[in-house]
Formats: sequence, structure tokens, C-alpha cells
Amino acid sequence: MNKGTVKFFNDSKGFGFIKEADSGQEYFVHVTGLVHEIRENDEVTFDLQEGKRGLNAVNVKRA
Repeated sequence: MNKGTVKFFNDSKGFGFIKEADSGQEYFVHVTGLVHEIRENDEVTFDLQEGKRGLNAVNVKRA
């Protein structure tokens, strides 16, 4: 499980980005990868899965 913070999330479009706490890397997140609803600045845990354009955050849960 990775830990990070929601940098941006657009409810109407259903996607955003999560910044990983350890590395500072940013990962794309889609609404289909959420376990809980998220908002900007929420602390979350997540897994990574290969997507069409690189790694995506999935199984995203508020910490």
C-alpha cells in the first residue's frame, strides 16, 4: 500500500491526481479506482496498476 495526498480531483469529470508521500511522484486516479470518495488534500492509501499511459492509482481509500 502506498500513501499520498490528493493533489487534484474533479468530481464532474471523475479523475484527478495523487501525490505519493515518499517519492513525490504523481499518479493519475479515475473514479473507477476509488473505494471511498476523495477530495483535494485528503490523505489516502492506494495501489498502483499499469494503465494506458503509465501507472494509475487504484483501490484508493481515505487514510
